[in-house]
Amino acid sequence: MAGWSQLPKDLLLLIAQRLNTRFDLLSLRSVCSSWHAFIPYSLHPLPSRFPILPTNGTSWGLYLSRRRILLLRLPESHCQSTTSSWLIKVEEDVPDMAHLVNPLSTFQFRHFPPNFQKKFAFSRFRVLELGQEYVLQYMNHRPSGEADEGSLHKGKVTFSCTSNGDDFVMLTIHVTGKLAMFRHGNKKLTLIDDMTSPCDDLIFFNGEFYAVDNTGRTVVVAIGSPPVLSLVADSVSGGNKKSLVESNGELLMVDTYFDRVIHSIMERAVQFKVFKLDQIRRVWVEIENLGDRILFLGEKSTFSAVASEFCGCAGNCIYYTNSFFFPCGQEDDAYTGIGIFNLENGNMDPLSSFPDYAKVIWPPPAWVYTDNIGGV
Repeated sequence: MAGWSQLPKDLLLLIAQRLNTRFDLLSLRSVCSSWHAFIPYSLHPLPSRFPILPTNGTSWGLYLSRRRILLLRLPESHCQSTTSSWLIKVEEDVPDMAHLVNPLSTFQFRHFPPNFQKKFAFSRFRVLELGQEYVLQYMNHRPSGEADEGSLHKGKVTFSCTSNGDDFVMLTIHVTGKLAMFRHGNKKLTLIDDMTSPCDDLIFFNGEFYAVDNTGRTVVVAIGSPPVLSLVADSVSGGNKKSLVESNGELLMVDTYFDRVIHSIMERAVQFKVFKLDQIRRVWVEIENLGDRILFLGEKSTFSAVASEFCGCAGNCIYYTNSFFFPCGQEDDAYTGIGIFNLENGNMDPLSSFPDYAKVIWPPPAWVYTDNIGGV
């Protein structure tokens, strides 16, 4: 350790500047006391919110909120009888304040253990950032009945920006099913009319925006004036909802089949199929086994993880959200609205039916808040 602590400061700073996330930086700072003292807390002061539409002439406005999806583990943790990992989503809209949100929904966790600490020392844990999600929020209350461009999107947002946040581009899905783009400095959303069918999902993958419509036809969106769409895969017949997710450096598409519940307007997921993008042949190729990977299909984002990071959990499965699992009046419960699908046998049930999988989300493991003093 003595040798590492004497690493030249200019070399250490170069290493720190190449880290992509704040939590990688936290891990580097926690190696030893000298590194903690030398490396700045934030080399890339990227804001957690971005103004999207101006407030000129109105009492309200819109901003884009960023949330981070994190896997917390004890340093050098091994699978034991206790839970050794915790999956959370962190919202940091207000400086020096964070909210813990259900990783697959928009509900904030509410019923914490009595001794849960208000200050969170992330440097005590091994923190893996599994993904980010972006949500349009109102700066102030929008007057009732007053329409605006912020109410014309379907919720899924993808985002790209420079390292300091000076320039950024947002892509979302308009209520008409068309793509809509907003670039820093614009005054309104720009609709993109080139999709042949309504868009189902978006993702920022390998430095490019991808969009898939409800037939599975997939394009890359090149940001320009005007934006240019290039076909990367033709349609796939089958299910009712297409979702894009990155897994182990590859782009996957999950096709969800719904069944309308009798005497109800709700739809219930009954089957999933998974496809991998073959960029050379420009086709989606169905795969039947995810190996040690777990896919997560949330309300506002998708991400993936290695199953071995979750003690007691096997791979080749999908966590998904489904309003069919919402009991009346229990929407803020940690498990409601979440199900598990096993690709090997096709079984699917509410998350609450699988204790080993459910404890990844709730309750927080005791080691998270025991003897946890001070902030980062």
